[in-house]
Amino acid sequence: MTIESLLREMSDRDAVARFPEVDFRLKQASSYNRASKTPDDPKGWFNNIDRNTSDKHHNFVRIEQNDGRKEWVVMEDKGPGAITRFWVPWRNQLQPGTNITIRFYFDGSSQPAIEGNMFDLFQGKGLIPFPLAHESLRSAVSFFPIPYAKGCKVTMSDHPFFFQFTYRKYAEGTKVKTFTMQDFQAADPLIDQTCKSLLNPDAETQDKASKSDGKDSLSKSAELRSGEEVALPLPQGVAAIRNLMVKLADYSDPEVTRTVVLKITADGKDTVWCPIGDFFGSGIGLNPFQGWYRTVTADGGMTSRWVMPYRENATVSIINLGDSPVDVDLSVAVDDWQWDDRSLYFHAGWRGQYPVPTRPYSDWNYITAKGRGVYVGDTLTIMNPVERWWGEGDEKIFVDGEAFPSIFGTGTEDYYAYSWGGRSTDFYEHPFHAQTFSHKYNKLNRKPKIDEKNTLGFSTETRTRALDTMPFAESLKLDMEVWSWTDCEMGYAVGCYWYGDADTTSNLTADPEGARRVPPLPDAMKNAGPDSR
Repeated sequence: MTIESLLREMSDRDAVARFPEVDFRLKQASSYNRASKTPDDPKGWFNNIDRNTSDKHHNFVRIEQNDGRKEWVVMEDKGPGAITRFWVPWRNQLQPGTNITIRFYFDGSSQPAIEGNMFDLFQGKGLIPFPLAHESLRSAVSFFPIPYAKGCKVTMSDHPFFFQFTYRKYAEGTKVKTFTMQDFQAADPLIDQTCKSLLNPDAETQDKASKSDGKDSLSKSAELRSGEEVALPLPQGVAAIRNLMVKLADYSDPEVTRTVVLKITADGKDTVWCPIGDFFGSGIGLNPFQGWYRTVTADGGMTSRWVMPYRENATVSIINLGDSPVDVDLSVAVDDWQWDDRSLYFHAGWRGQYPVPTRPYSDWNYITAKGRGVYVGDTLTIMNPVERWWGEGDEKIFVDGEAFPSIFGTGTEDYYAYSWGGRSTDFYEHPFHAQTFSHKYNKLNRKPKIDEKNTLGFSTETRTRALDTMPFAESLKLDMEVWSWTDCEMGYAVGCYWYGDADTTSNLTADPEGARRVPPLPDAMKNAGPDSR
């Protein structure tokens, strides 16, 4: 494992459709509150002080003295691994920047291999170029792979505010070449190529298609009355869906993206059942954005580039659960696939609930899967009936039956790579995450430069994974805390994406009644006029 091998893997969509050739488990070092030890103690489990702003807080590893200076250790790992994601927020929600120096020490060295201002290095304007690193909404986020052979220690020069370091934990004996600045500089051409690929996802798909013996491109158009379904059978034999596009003629009713459902069967098994808004990342209504795996355009085209292998047969269907007819165009590009013992089926499932009480605090389950697989992303759409912020809840992800989660986060907005969510209601997009709609803003209706804190109404957050996929051999459980500043009743819905063997199962099943039960908007939003959506 090297910088270059990991960069090549990052832009290889085929790679996520197979169980990793070099197995690993994803871990995370974060500033979650150390009082959170067990759900049997709700006061500690839902403690929301996930930061370090004074000597009273100890949500980090330890404090050291190095070369006469004080350093806060925020991550420490022994053995081979690779950091695949780093997130840190603005310390002041109104003022960008920091004076904190971050240092990365590898393989027991007393000298840092990477050292500099935390934001200057990781906002896409310094050491790591955009989009491998970028300035999200009031945050700095990096997806640049940082491998190490024997261990890694990361420190900060002052109280570490909120932080997340997500990393691959490889088995002992895995061959990893430790990051050096010399290797980083030598990888510059590949870094540039990777950035261009991530920002031009369709070009990458077309380039692969031109180099293959492609099977077929199929399409079907239909008017679907209430309760009707249109099916598109795919070519027989071993193959893979490479591109899937759905387009409706009319999105004037925003709920149509919840009541029109994508269904896929592969080799006799239902592998996808998900409303199109939750599958493509649009949420409720047409909310355009561009990502590495999915794109939604302003003219209504919704495209998926997830690779979906099958061995014998597959069918893609569209179902209209709404009360009114819909005109739909469906197209699917199918190409060859080499099936092996690491090949996995693509899955997407959906869960929705309304109402969801915010008191007492609770964990809301996204998905519980059993068997072998790889978790690759999700889209959360919530309905908030009040202006105050709703997203303080931490993700808690349990892999292979562990008693304490491998991933314990610091806030729902942090999981989706932004911060200070009460103010951060503007649209943003990135190859691996986006806020496609919030309050009343999307790509077509940007938030003006006003100091507004209002998260009333719908919000849609989406995250997909490349180097930070989550392999599991036996099971995966992903919970998200419901943690609002207000005692109220919210609506929650999530579309989840994962790969699994033929016998891998989950608790997400077809739920037509749930999809039709769209949480009602508060009266304040209904009376806001046509610009409220």
